[in-house]
Amino acid sequence: MTDLGSRHVVVAGAGLGGALVACELAAMGYRVSVYERRPDPRAAGFVGGRSINLALSARGIAALERVGLTARVLADAVPMRGRMMHDVGGELAYQAYSKDPREAINSVSRGGLNVTLLEAADAYDNVTLFFEHRCVDIEPDGSSIVFVDSEGRIVQPEADLIIGADGAFSAVRGFMQKTERFNYSQSYLEHGYKELHIPPTSSGDFAMEPNALHIWPRGGSMMIALPNADRSFTCTLFWPFKGERSFDAVRTRAEILPFFERWFGDAIPLMPTLEDDFENNPTSSLVTVRCSPWVYRDRVVLLGDAAHAIVPFYGQGMNAAFEDCSELARCLEAHDHDFTAALGAYDRIRKPNADAIADMALHNFIEMRDHVASPWFLAMKRFERFLHRAIPDQFTPLYNMVSFSTVPYAEARIRAARQWKSVVLGSVTIGVMLLVLLVILILLVS
Repeated sequence: MTDLGSRHVVVAGAGLGGALVACELAAMGYRVSVYERRPDPRAAGFVGGRSINLALSARGIAALERVGLTARVLADAVPMRGRMMHDVGGELAYQAYSKDPREAINSVSRGGLNVTLLEAADAYDNVTLFFEHRCVDIEPDGSSIVFVDSEGRIVQPEADLIIGADGAFSAVRGFMQKTERFNYSQSYLEHGYKELHIPPTSSGDFAMEPNALHIWPRGGSMMIALPNADRSFTCTLFWPFKGERSFDAVRTRAEILPFFERWFGDAIPLMPTLEDDFENNPTSSLVTVRCSPWVYRDRVVLLGDAAHAIVPFYGQGMNAAFEDCSELARCLEAHDHDFTAALGAYDRIRKPNADAIADMALHNFIEMRDHVASPWFLAMKRFERFLHRAIPDQFTPLYNMVSFSTVPYAEARIRAARQWKSVVLGSVTIGVMLLVLLVILILLVS
């Protein structure tokens, strides 16, 4: 049996994926060192990267369960059981996510969750956390990784395994991009995002329905709002950078209120700091990153955004990263901690699923901004729920498979297409049978 305590794992990045994988590996017995370029958020307060509220669902919950953190995290979450659509006139339309009201996605704070995971990792005796250490290089054989600390000193720990969990602009992946036969692509949306804020009411209540994800779909652009445990909402604008309804179209403070009165009028009374938030909060980009392989020399491996940054429109970025952590741990266990076999299996299993959710997230953006308010879309969703109730063993909507199960993403997409094909063929078959019966009846009475 391998003495895991003698094997040193260095994790680059103390964000959500890095902190969770540290817990996973520490629980197995590995000696784990986590290095992060930012200050410790437990002391300094959470400092962004992307700070969009996160939607924790079945995959993320399953990963947290493995390290005993589910109850702790869900205690600070707000369940969202459906979408609440706001039209231009302020009329509301609610659409449940599932036929089962117990199935919900959970709004959690990125910063709060990061602190919770860091505290959990730090509680292990075999985990050491280092902050304000910037990754600058990896030795060509993958035996050590190079950091520069806050005082400019070189720190170069040796490692049996290096895990790149350092985000969409990963320094670990940057090293791998310079190696032979490494494939990499990134693509930006023409849309960016900006955060706004809806505080609690004067009586301390939620200003809108708390158990829903609120969407203002405007065809080509949208605003969403997710509830927080303190009874506020975090709003996020997803607008094009350029065009008639875009960030470029609102350049001065004087233009903010007229623009919102035209397109998001029902939200204005709920947003007392709208003008300040719009002026002061940054406008950020949305990127999809794909790369392969995720493994270098059986000693370096990527997970989370470092391997597969995706846009946030399926609420699966964190859930996919957490699933990476669980799958990496399972592969290590299944292959008796043989890094060559385990990392190879992890790469083969996760890469197709990461590509699948990246595609689905891009598609869901179009659905959320353009289709969710249309009568046809709402009717189709009602039909999906009807089929799910009537023939649950034969039909599960794609959204349910993605958000409320751990069916692999790629398999979920294939199953969904197959189900709809069966429904269409079944409908055609029934239609033909009814037509034949009608012809027979006509012949009998003629």
